[in-house]
Amino acid sequence: MSSIFDRRLTWLFATDLRSLLDGRRLGLEREALRVAPNGYISQIPHPAALGSALTHPFITTDYSEALLEFITPPLASAEQALRFLDDCHRFVYPHIGAELLWSGSMPCILAGEDSIPIAQYGRSNLGFMKHVYRRGLAWRYGRIMQVIAGVHFNFSLSDEFWAAFQDQEGDRRTPQDFRSESYFGLIRNFQRFGWLILYLFGASPAVCKSFLDGQSTTLAEFDDHTCYGPFATSLRMSNIGYTNRTEKKSGVNVCYNSLAEYLASLAQATVIPWPPYEKIGVKVNGEYRQLNANILQIENEYYTAMRPKQPPQGNEKPSLALQRRGVQYVELRSLDINPLDPLGVNLSQLHFLEAFLLLCLLHESPPLDAEERRFNDDNQMAVALGGRDPALVLRRRCEPPLPLRQWADQLLGLLQPICELLDSGQLGCSYGGALTEQRETLADPDRSPSARVLAEMRSNGENFFGCARRLSEQHRHYFEAPPLSTERTQFFTEAAERSWRAQQDIEAADTVPFDTFLQRYFDQG
Repeated sequence: MSSIFDRRLTWLFATDLRSLLDGRRLGLEREALRVAPNGYISQIPHPAALGSALTHPFITTDYSEALLEFITPPLASAEQALRFLDDCHRFVYPHIGAELLWSGSMPCILAGEDSIPIAQYGRSNLGFMKHVYRRGLAWRYGRIMQVIAGVHFNFSLSDEFWAAFQDQEGDRRTPQDFRSESYFGLIRNFQRFGWLILYLFGASPAVCKSFLDGQSTTLAEFDDHTCYGPFATSLRMSNIGYTNRTEKKSGVNVCYNSLAEYLASLAQATVIPWPPYEKIGVKVNGEYRQLNANILQIENEYYTAMRPKQPPQGNEKPSLALQRRGVQYVELRSLDINPLDPLGVNLSQLHFLEAFLLLCLLHESPPLDAEERRFNDDNQMAVALGGRDPALVLRRRCEPPLPLRQWADQLLGLLQPICELLDSGQLGCSYGGALTEQRETLADPDRSPSARVLAEMRSNGENFFGCARRLSEQHRHYFEAPPLSTERTQFFTEAAERSWRAQQDIEAADTVPFDTFLQRYFDQG
């Protein structure tokens, strides 16, 4: 245990923890692919009864018209976030006919790139920009990668916590700067330790061959229709899933050693042209293919396991929001959807994640150099592709390779006092139980979601598609009985109606051509 971590824990044990943590906020974003009765991705547009995908605060679309995204507001507890997410599912199901919400992260049967409809957001400049950005992703990476789904966990601490923490640290920066740099310390430690989340909660060890679209793979063959990794935890987070394919080639590396360095390195990637993207073209025969030909079209194109976030105001660029108002919360993006759970995530998991993020905050977090960045990336890839291999070793800077289970045991040991602290604060006496569950998973990898998914496939004689479809149907029955209450149905119905009015207002307010709108957006700051 580091002296800094020990000192901070001692301070927290001596405080009125409930008063400091009562103001914390948690949120969830869950993506769910709509799947037609024949098992292929839906070709039906986003149902109008669900509201405007451009402006609805809780139900929208991600990359595709068929890829729903449910967003909870920031809430005071994991229990509240899960209840809101459950309500979203129960509201949606009556409006999607015979379709299913797909149970896992890796998609259903795909009939090639053209079978994936890109999301539409109306006729406003803002809506068209969102659509063109997705066109650019298709040209750059292909559409198939974009319909992988996940769960995002949003986490923030209160102003009261930050004020007390800054006083304890004796830090003389502005409160905004202290909060932002502390969040960046959390993010760096998540990059160091985040492979543990893939090991414990990865749930995508197999994939339908249609996802590979005829490309060669090093994955093993489960049957004629499925490829898998025998020890894989999260193919979603591996080299066949979410990756920044141009980062190493282009020489642009996003730096997390401070907010200023993060913004500068991210801005560089959004202004430097990249020859392969210049070959695609931006506006060809009067039609936009992408927003620009730079390494990143916009900041959000940079895929990463955790993002610092500050909600933009109006059409403000995310980087400007961070520069002006600092980091408000962090978004953990490396969670697979657990196909064995109707919501794709459960309460014990969220309690563990909350404790884990506090560990990342409280632990010493020195700057990352190039070598440690490389080790972090390699560790994540190794765990995604083979985390349950008992022989797997990981790398730490200036130390010899360490067996995954040994390092994981050390991290779980550091979590013990944090979970005791959270339970003693009467925030819900379940943090210790969540830790115990994951200790059991570490001792017996067959308890992990990735192993359980493969066990389900084998025991039922199913390939990936058959297993995911069966679980999707079970989840549909779960959400249909009982149906959403009349009061909550009215809440979501009114939200949908307001969202359509908001979209109409945005469209009516447009006064300039799209080219001008786009230039003004990029000229900010």
